[in-house]
Amino acid sequence: MDDEIQLESEEPTPLEPPESPRKNRWHWALNIIGLSGVLALCYYGEAILAVMLISVLLAFVLAPVVDFLSWLHLPRGLGAFVAIMLLLTGIMATVYYSYNEAVVLIQDLPKYTTRLREEVTRFTKQAESLETLGEGPEEKDVIKVRQATQWNDMLTRGFGSAGTLLLACSFVPFLTFFMLTWQQHVRSTTVMLFPLESRNTVYVTLGLISAMIRSFMVGNLLIGLALGAVSTLIFGVLHLPFFYFVGFISGFLSLVPYMGLLLAIVPPVFVGLGHVEVADLLTIVATVLGLHMIALNVLYPKFLGNRLQLNPLAVTMSLLVWGSMWGAMGLLLAIPITGAMKIVFDHVESLKPYGAWLGE
Repeated sequence: MDDEIQLESEEPTPLEPPESPRKNRWHWALNIIGLSGVLALCYYGEAILAVMLISVLLAFVLAPVVDFLSWLHLPRGLGAFVAIMLLLTGIMATVYYSYNEAVVLIQDLPKYTTRLREEVTRFTKQAESLETLGEGPEEKDVIKVRQATQWNDMLTRGFGSAGTLLLACSFVPFLTFFMLTWQQHVRSTTVMLFPLESRNTVYVTLGLISAMIRSFMVGNLLIGLALGAVSTLIFGVLHLPFFYFVGFISGFLSLVPYMGLLLAIVPPVFVGLGHVEVADLLTIVATVLGLHMIALNVLYPKFLGNRLQLNPLAVTMSLLVWGSMWGAMGLLLAIPITGAMKIVFDHVESLKPYGAWLGE
């Protein structure tokens, strides 16, 4: 009897049944449905979400200023008000200075138009001759009508008119103020929305997202200032008109994802037409191209690489997706949004494969 009991006790325990393929398929289906729902919400709620995200970015930029004022024993609400007033004053001063320079540039615009018109006419004639060569004999007398691509509609989608855009922008200072004054409350109450066993993970994730966004904003500001300073110096040596104005415009336009290089070349080349030699124009283009490549391959990895950790394919696809949904605003917000998504994916067990796919 004892031997039988001993033999029965030594019988191996049955192994756990493996997870069924049907359950795995259902798990992936839920993830895809959830991501599709989030993208649909972002598509239809563009105006609201864009304003909120811009306010969040500004709040992260101004948070160190508010913390410094709080260290000086200034109430946090008053510190947030002072920080926002300093930001608005800086924006107004920049707009005022840019407006004055733009007025001077417009007054001198007739000096550029003759040379620019000649170049455009020559290019148009060459394009027409090439198009004529490509047409067959039966197509010469046919008038073709093509629908113009409305790029401005794509870049300004989500904001139906200037009034709507102005109304949306008017909410940004107020949202930024409340985000700065209620920062700790919002973070702690957000953590409390999750189960007890997940709160530590949520707290760490929010901290990493905050650090990433702050690094992204400060890093872009420093890189833009560096590119603008070098561009201004080189444009001044080449005696480019309005070099002190065009240099910083070109430097900051170079930071625009996907279209930065083209946008950065246009202002100095346009101003330089008819005033500098062709060799100097080529030098300007080479300078903008070289600074853009240095920013992408040296400055961006140094200032932002450790925080973002996104592979180039993921960045390009995010620019395509968010640019198609939100236009120009999507291009500006695509990288921080994708970086925040990767941080969330890395800390959610079921979404870790997506985070690995986005990572380097």
